[in-house]
Amino acid sequence: MKRAPSRSGRRPLSALTLTALAAGVALLSACGGDDETPPALNEKPGFLGSIQSTRYDGNTDDLLTAGLGKTGLASAVAPAYADPLKPTAAELRRAAIYNNYRALVDMSSAGGYGVLYGPNVDAAGVAGSGEGKVAGTEYIAYSDDGSGAINATLMVQVPSNFDPANPCLITATSSGSRGVYGAISTGEWGLRRGCAVAYTDKGTGAAPHDLGSDTVPLIDGTRSSALAAGKNAAFQSGLSAAELGSFNASTPKRLAFKHAHSGRNPEKDWGVYTLQAVEFAYYVLNESYGEADAASGKRKLRYKAGDILTIASSISNGGGAAIAAAELDSKGLISGVAVSEPAVQLPANPGVTVQRGGTTVSASARTLYDYTSLANLYQPCAALAQAGVPGAGFVVASFAANRCAALSAKGLLPGAASSSTADLAQAALQQMRKYGWEAESDALHASHAAFEIASAVTVTFANALSRASVKDHLCGYSYASTSAAGVVNDLAPAALAGMFATGNGVPPSAGVQLVNNLSVGGPLRDLLSLSPSTGKQDFNIDGALCLRNLLSGTDAAAARLQTGINETRRNGNLRGKPALIVHGRSDALLPVNHTSRPYYGLNKLAEGAASKLSYIEVTNAQHFDGFIGLPAVLPGYDSRYVPLHLYLFRALDAVYDNLKKGTALPPSQVLRTVPRGGTAGAAPAITAANVPPIASNPAAGDRIAFSGSTVNVPD
Repeated sequence: MKRAPSRSGRRPLSALTLTALAAGVALLSACGGDDETPPALNEKPGFLGSIQSTRYDGNTDDLLTAGLGKTGLASAVAPAYADPLKPTAAELRRAAIYNNYRALVDMSSAGGYGVLYGPNVDAAGVAGSGEGKVAGTEYIAYSDDGSGAINATLMVQVPSNFDPANPCLITATSSGSRGVYGAISTGEWGLRRGCAVAYTDKGTGAAPHDLGSDTVPLIDGTRSSALAAGKNAAFQSGLSAAELGSFNASTPKRLAFKHAHSGRNPEKDWGVYTLQAVEFAYYVLNESYGEADAASGKRKLRYKAGDILTIASSISNGGGAAIAAAELDSKGLISGVAVSEPAVQLPANPGVTVQRGGTTVSASARTLYDYTSLANLYQPCAALAQAGVPGAGFVVASFAANRCAALSAKGLLPGAASSSTADLAQAALQQMRKYGWEAESDALHASHAAFEIASAVTVTFANALSRASVKDHLCGYSYASTSAAGVVNDLAPAALAGMFATGNGVPPSAGVQLVNNLSVGGPLRDLLSLSPSTGKQDFNIDGALCLRNLLSGTDAAAARLQTGINETRRNGNLRGKPALIVHGRSDALLPVNHTSRPYYGLNKLAEGAASKLSYIEVTNAQHFDGFIGLPAVLPGYDSRYVPLHLYLFRALDAVYDNLKKGTALPPSQVLRTVPRGGTAGAAPAITAANVPPIASNPAAGDRIAFSGSTVNVPD
């Protein structure tokens, strides 16, 4: 029962309260009446688990290259383990930095490594003769709610030359499904400027739960039994003992990966994890540089939200996470944004029209799952549309021709069923162009199909967005090692032991393949499997159609996926932060018509005159810089494409100068690069003429315009 209020509307003071007030007055009198506010103290964020820290001397080991230096990162020989079956945490860290750096950057000197970018290139862009090692301290911890079910890895690197009087910080959220070192090459920009770097794996990760042995990865990449790891596992599948036994009996030798099988749709929280990495950095920097408070034994709060110049950055999915973090940043932690080729999911009806050269593009602003599932359907056939393009020799032509025939038979390609394979391949290519791919992407479809990129991404995101369990075998897919004939077999123990360092978290990767459980005759590697509806090796058209149909279906699985997609959509409001997006026009994985072009327009609609976003579209640039540095494997990438990584660094420079010096951001523009040309596989060395700077005053014919609700990008 509620007590009736006094006539004044206030509760009467109790005797105990009056006594306490009198004691407080007496205390104030004894202190001479001073009203001193207690100092603000540095408090550990509630989402952080236990923190591990390691100091690196910058010689035997370091923050950026794990002691390998510029030369060691460039070496074709990966760092070895004393015992490949039991690599140490330090060995796994070194190998992870080596592999992740090389995966995202063209490592050839002819392509720019060690000349335009790399550990030896200073903040002014000048290449030196040193190895570029960076001394400092690395802090790592989980973000979790106490259940052990989240355990997103956060990491902060603080270089020894960090200036507490002029603090700066950048984020380097992992790209794709990689682990916490997955954007170490982005972190390079911050470390060489003396900035701290905040990393997160955003709830994904490279190492799996091996269901047969019931072993799991820990935060440092070493492995443990699931029972012993408990809540300290970086990921475990969530299967009960009975479910695990049943699963292994029916589908042995399989693996579960965190991005696909966490059951949490981690993408919806990628912005949260990126912001938490920033908060972790604030906590670390206050602990390191805050004044000690004798009364509490804690550190006083030296840096409050907004006191540290902070740029949210990264590439691909990591770039999308940086944008999400900026949209969510209600505390003012992020000062600016500089990202490359971001994966962003726009609203279902963004209200933005995209034009190129004054002509409205045929499709724009689709979600990643929409356009990758479309690519997964048509790209294997479209790969036959052009000869002499990079990776064409890796496409199994007979499988691709079977895909073309299956698409035609199912009414998914225009023309008669008797059309030639060449005609069907051209029709498939046109389907992709109609769905938003630019003509500049045509030459990339073969290599993407050969490396199963669209199928890898589509299967992973189908599971993630649907919150599927590994036991669901969504659309008949699973992950396992396979023999040369495609039969499921045991993964080599050394491969499993080192997968924290070698995997990308989205198979096919590091010896793990996509498996079609529904193949005629039994489970086979997806690439080699036979589709039940055709009885042919056609890149598993039945699986591709199942994945595509989740987008528009009405059953429970489709509804779950559609709900998951809606949880990942962005709103375009960057809260007035200065921002730069760079994106390659030729990008065939994240087409500009579905990502950066419409997001630029969405931001203008959301913020109006307050918008400070500039969009730089780079010609002759695509998604995988690492492929440019493989001229012996993928000749033609080197002669056709320039490194987009360089333009991420230039975008970071521009945003930093804007925040630090007030220098105006460059206007939105098409930046016209010059391919290296020459012989495919033996292109001449890159020069400054190939990669001109972002123009502060671009020509009228290069300016990207926004008017009303339309983004117009010049040809």
